[in-house]
Amino acid sequence: MKKKNTVGAVAENDYVIRVLDSPGQVDAASWNALLALQDPAGGLNPFMRHEYLAAMFESSSATPATGWTARFVTLSEGPQLVGACALYLKDHSYGEYVFDHAWANAYHQHGLPYYPKALVAPPFTPVPGPRLLARDAATRTLLVQALVAWCAEEGLSSLHLLFASDPDVAACEEAGLMLRHNVQFHWTGPPGGYRDFDDFLMSLNQEKRKKIRQERRKVLDAGVRFRWSLGASISNADWDFFYRCYERTYYEHGNAPYLSRDFFRRMQATMPENWLLFVAEREGRPLATSLIAVSADDIRAGGQFSSEIPARVAYGRYWGALERVDCLHFEACYYQPLQWCIEHGYQRFEGGAQGEHKMARALLPVKTTSAHWLAHPAFADAVERFLEREGEGIASYMEELEQRNPFRQMRS
Repeated sequence: MKKKNTVGAVAENDYVIRVLDSPGQVDAASWNALLALQDPAGGLNPFMRHEYLAAMFESSSATPATGWTARFVTLSEGPQLVGACALYLKDHSYGEYVFDHAWANAYHQHGLPYYPKALVAPPFTPVPGPRLLARDAATRTLLVQALVAWCAEEGLSSLHLLFASDPDVAACEEAGLMLRHNVQFHWTGPPGGYRDFDDFLMSLNQEKRKKIRQERRKVLDAGVRFRWSLGASISNADWDFFYRCYERTYYEHGNAPYLSRDFFRRMQATMPENWLLFVAEREGRPLATSLIAVSADDIRAGGQFSSEIPARVAYGRYWGALERVDCLHFEACYYQPLQWCIEHGYQRFEGGAQGEHKMARALLPVKTTSAHWLAHPAFADAVERFLEREGEGIASYMEELEQRNPFRQMRS
């Protein structure tokens, strides 16, 4: 491949590959149109929208100062954008949720630098979805090959694509990357949905049904009630209160929050339709919030609608509380969102990273996949052997979890 200029343009047959320094250098409409191609129904994954990635950058939440140096990679054919991805140079492994600290320590013990490394994923967002935006499978494979070549040219230790979609995984595997599996917990409604939350509860075994009712009763008996707001109906005051709760939760755990208040201002301004806020109140006074991301039926790139019906998905993202109430976390983060999903015809609720306790709330185990390339041959061999053993452990863990299915009978 032949370098064209200092911004990182590279020629490959009739394609031009550019490595850019910010999302602002990529046309938003072209990016979102390419993103829409990754969904058969033409929907836009909220966390790969240009607006979301731009807000991460422009709010200083994901910038070199926080250890996330943007390198947006685009693949063009003439004037048309045919491939793209959001790549970040990382000088740490925080905010990723696929843990490679042991790999970094092994490099350090052998006197080798692990950082900077290259990461392909939206920052601080452990949600499966498209990572390699491409017009077709052949272009997607070319894009991942170009990423590996660029990382090698830059002398980076490694390349990591996290929480990748199935087409991305196939392209990475074809390019020789190593695959790593983990487990998340997602709720999926049956065909036709549930009539209401009680109908959903009746699908669970008696023990789990009783436990959920007891937990919900504790919150009610504490005098806590919930209200929700969607999109533009979320007021400025509610956004401000949400951030107070979000920020406090991080500080209580000894960490500064990953996301700035300005990031959420940008979400309110550019992606309001993708956010659902639950506010817990007692005697009219707010005490906790839960912010959920939702797919938006009316959002299609370029106004193009598909004849296919898009999957309606909600994503558990952020929560915080100013007061402690028994079982409030479960109510705010699981039961209120699940009840809302049932009432509004949403087919899936993704509960976020980790959390085996979610199975008791009817979120079932789902395998997630990341892909990895390491430049050092000996370390690559060692990691490959480790991933084989880890993969066997994940498979056994999934089998164990399936034996603890909370439903009265296994659903097809």
